[in-house]
Amino acid sequence: MIFPPTFYAQSTLTVARELLGARLVRVLDGVRLAGIIIETEAYIGEEDLGCHAKSGKTPRNAVMYGPPGHAYVYFTYGMHWMLNAVTEREGFPAAVLIRAIHPVEGVNVISARRQGRDTLGPAKLTQALSIDGAQNGVNLCVPDSGPWIEAGTPVADREITTGPRVGLYTVPEPWKSIPWRFRISPPAHLPRG
Repeated sequence: MIFPPTFYAQSTLTVARELLGARLVRVLDGVRLAGIIIETEAYIGEEDLGCHAKSGKTPRNAVMYGPPGHAYVYFTYGMHWMLNAVTEREGFPAAVLIRAIHPVEGVNVISARRQGRDTLGPAKLTQALSIDGAQNGVNLCVPDSGPWIEAGTPVADREITTGPRVGLYTVPEPWKSIPWRFRISPPAHLPRG
């Protein structure tokens, strides 16, 4: 089952937690590629100094202000694409960064796209699934627009760890250390595709 827009219209923290265990899917050259989402981060509103919306609406972050359930894909460090799912209500900038996946379908293609390396990082998973700026703004709730997210196996609270978001070196407290990063730990028990 593909998550509907109502799933993404929830609290960003709820969506970030509930995306763990779900499947991020993309069809590439007729091959279905999928990975279990094993790590996410929440970014919530203009007051969140770690969020792209901290300075208000810009051409770069405009998708974050749009309807929930759409992809916010941005370019960073001059070389990496990052995939986020827009959350909450339209007009309020919030999104969940998908940080890591565990490949379970199309594993050979994913491995070839990553030259045998892992998908444990937001830029790594976008490379593995060929996600870039062309997918910015696509509807994650329909399979014909690019990537989408399907419900997977629910993850028990005891299997989830939380902690500070990654890479916010210059962000002041409390935003630097707020525990809005969610991950399945350890992911070693996940199935292989």
